[in-house]
Amino acid sequence: MTGGSTRYVNLDFAASAPALTAVADRVADFLPSYSSVHRGAGYASMVSTAAYEAARRRIGEFVGARADDVVQIVRNTTDAFGLLASAVPDWGPGSVVHLDLEHHANLLPWQALGSRVVAARETVADTLAALEQELARKPAALLAVTGASNVTGEVLPLAELTAIAHRHGARIAVDGAQLVPHRRIDLGSLDLDYLAFSGHKLYAPYGAGVLIGRRDWLDAAPPYVAGGGAVRRVTVTRTTWADAPARHEGGTPNVVGAVALAAACEALAGLPDGALERHESTLRTRLADGLGGIDGVRLLELWSGEVDVVGLVTFVVDGYPAELVAHYLSAEHGIGVRDGRFCAHPLLDRLNEGRTAVRASLGLGSSGSDVDRLLDGVRELVDAGPRWTYGADGLPAPDPRPLPPL
Repeated sequence: MTGGSTRYVNLDFAASAPALTAVADRVADFLPSYSSVHRGAGYASMVSTAAYEAARRRIGEFVGARADDVVQIVRNTTDAFGLLASAVPDWGPGSVVHLDLEHHANLLPWQALGSRVVAARETVADTLAALEQELARKPAALLAVTGASNVTGEVLPLAELTAIAHRHGARIAVDGAQLVPHRRIDLGSLDLDYLAFSGHKLYAPYGAGVLIGRRDWLDAAPPYVAGGGAVRRVTVTRTTWADAPARHEGGTPNVVGAVALAAACEALAGLPDGALERHESTLRTRLADGLGGIDGVRLLELWSGEVDVVGLVTFVVDGYPAELVAHYLSAEHGIGVRDGRFCAHPLLDRLNEGRTAVRASLGLGSSGSDVDRLLDGVRELVDAGPRWTYGADGLPAPDPRPLPPL
């Protein structure tokens, strides 16, 4: 153990992405004008209100929201689906249908409603057929699906899924947390009913996310957060609630987070068409091929070669717990990855018998040298093992790396 230093390689974008410079600059420019929104007559309040509502419009435009869609500012994707779960009409047990590969954000709210789970099949075609059969067997109010798996990176065929849902009288909600940062999506052209995503995965880690979609369910739902701003009129015995989005944004909203998220959307929208996809595809292929060529390394995939894949790869190394692999890559090679079950326990049960795995994920700032650093580190682990000593918790023992004062 040397205690030396090296350039940090961030390969954990799928968990949380750092703020873009354009986002941080926008926030810094806005902060001197920050104030309360919607009910203040002061100049700063008017500026903040205008910025908040402009951010709402820009976020909606980025994903092709329809003119009558609600852009609901929430905390993150988990919060978005918590809100939507309160708005789904009660068709009795099984009102919501979803696959077994979902992130917990798009599983736990529906599980609490008694959802029906369809197991992903060996092929995409068979999976779609199983969903169609289940919706035909018993109607549902909602089909909830991931846009791109946070474990395998595989992109689900949203156009086909939407057609299946609508053919059987169901609406569709898409978890876009892993899809929106990597692929452009258009609610209108895809005819999606609801889309949720998080700012912290879209280079805007300021505590805001969104739920975007059809107004009627949100207007009829009980207020998600009861408080000031969510009402039209209050007496000591009765409250008349506002329509969405105000209905579900009681209290002081996260204006800074909304401004940051809108800035990230603008930055990504300004990239040349296809540039992000080409960049990620090149790096992801290099990463997957490199890991696949190392003896004892296995990639976790559902439908290898059948679908588009965003920039992440999840893998296991024979003979080494995922926690140790992740700590080794950090301590000895300066690489940040993610280990665990990625809040997708049922999918890890399918793909790795419930054991943890390692995920390397790419983003806008990733480079070929980042990928090569990871490949070299994994090869060195397989060939020679770790150089440092690691404790039962997986951490280096002792750990010479100082933490910053904060």
